[in-house]
Amino acid sequence: MIVKPRLKIILKEKGLTQDELSRLSSVPQGTISRFDNQVKHPDNTLFRIARALNISVEDLFEVIDDADTEKSN
Repeated sequence: MIVKPRLKIILKEKGLTQDELSRLSSVPQGTISRFDNQVKHPDNTLFRIARALNISVEDLFEVIDDADTEKSN
């Protein structure tokens, strides 16, 4: 199973930039960028981002079944 961040999609839907989310969530923009690029997933940060966007932490991710991934390779 692969867990893929959906932050880019959510930000676009809400008309926000990473900088604006940074101000809303008190999470540094660099941390948001690393999360969005699957580099860093700190638990407390995820809750702060989700709360700022008024969504659940689960909504930040898309779960992709390994079987689907193997078929496309």
